[in-house]
Amino acid sequence: MLGLVAAVVIGGLLRLVVGLEPVGWLAWLVPGLLLGLALRIKGRNPRPLVALAAAVGTSVNFPYYGVVMPGLAAVAVVAAQTMLWVFLIAATRRLVVRYQAGWTVLVYPVLWVAVDTLMAALLPDGNWASLAYSQADCLPLLQVTALLGVPGLLFLLTLGSSALALALAYGTRLRGAWWAYGATAALVVAALGYGERRLQRPVAGPEVTFGLAAIDDAIGPHASAAYTAGILHQYEAHVATLAAQGARVVVLPEKIGGLLTPAQAQRWQRQFSGWAAHYRVWLEAGVGVDTGQQRLNLEWLFTPAGTLTTPYQKHYLAPPEREFAPGKAYAIHSIAGQSYGLAICKDMHFAALGRAYGARQVSAMLVPAWDFYVDRWMEARMTTTRGVENGYTVVRASREGLLTVSDAYGHILAEQPSRPLPGQQLLVRVPIAAPVPTLYTRIGDVLGWLCVAVSAVLLAIGRRSPGKQLTATRAEEPKRRDNKAPAAK
Repeated sequence: MLGLVAAVVIGGLLRLVVGLEPVGWLAWLVPGLLLGLALRIKGRNPRPLVALAAAVGTSVNFPYYGVVMPGLAAVAVVAAQTMLWVFLIAATRRLVVRYQAGWTVLVYPVLWVAVDTLMAALLPDGNWASLAYSQADCLPLLQVTALLGVPGLLFLLTLGSSALALALAYGTRLRGAWWAYGATAALVVAALGYGERRLQRPVAGPEVTFGLAAIDDAIGPHASAAYTAGILHQYEAHVATLAAQGARVVVLPEKIGGLLTPAQAQRWQRQFSGWAAHYRVWLEAGVGVDTGQQRLNLEWLFTPAGTLTTPYQKHYLAPPEREFAPGKAYAIHSIAGQSYGLAICKDMHFAALGRAYGARQVSAMLVPAWDFYVDRWMEARMTTTRGVENGYTVVRASREGLLTVSDAYGHILAEQPSRPLPGQQLLVRVPIAAPVPTLYTRIGDVLGWLCVAVSAVLLAIGRRSPGKQLTATRAEEPKRRDNKAPAAK
């Protein structure tokens, strides 16, 4: 009964960790409590209690999944996430209980990073909302991503949880306990020290004034001409206001015109071109176009002369737009002597795309987006993390989300929530210089793939017969009351 109560309580706390706006400090504790509970269960299978806690926790996002995918798919996602927690904790427990040694503190983080890396590489949504993003507002820790990307930050986070779990289950009875706990503490302190030192670097360069604007109201396929004209008129008013206040680059959201026919797209191009030329700004806008043969999610960038540069086509498509054709090409343009990259919303959830732009040495990314209100923090912070990994500024304008500008170190320089008509605008002056070189841009997910290889070995060891080693039941026997009694060998 105590285990049941503990599982429900831990599951409730887990909701604050895996939700769309996670509590960062709890992400260090709650997974460790769940693993510690599994390690302390004596003589029976801990999986049901772990599954209960994981189901209570991961179900926090079920309403959101119901918005972006069919109901059965939403149920399947929650079930899959629950099973993932059960697998990771059961596999970790098997090795910890068998060996009861300090080195087993590495099992949990290695398995987590391996799974996260495989998800990022193989799933259509990647490692969306990885546990690592719970630390996005802790800037000293976020700097770890400049070295080893999300795998490095996730490893550090889950290593802390693993050490907590071993301390709760074994304390100093673990062989090599002080090595395990000391090494964990040293790594966390070193990461914080590195982060604090990196954050002291000055951000220098010519300043550029960015204007962002977003109107949440959507233009659907049956929108009246008057309704559409009203939204367009308001966007022009935002561009005019921002330009008058000194904006040099104006960024508008994704698909602001709904899904346009080729003829409609040409009319919208002429309007945007006219705005850019009239107000003398670089103007970015996201549109959807149905050519009759395929649907395209495009990003247009107009020069202050009104010229449309090469459009960018979205690479990674969200669940509601699976019928759209994915793009392949990257788009880079020079503005005031610096290179600017283009990406759309979900593109920036994938570290591979962010790193590709880092390798091309862009100084800033212009990112139109469209979120779903409740996920706005997560989407914005995942995008901010790409900037830290690769050393560039990110300018992101989202409908039903946040207008966010962040620098190469993850500082949120300005941020405002979007609004329905008349909408929201944001003006911010930012130094833009050459990108800050990072180790991650050069080596990518080396740590992640190393953990994939090591986890394969660990899982094989876990499945191997223990032979002459202690069985799990005997290994978990409580200490004898007489502390002087010899330990079982």
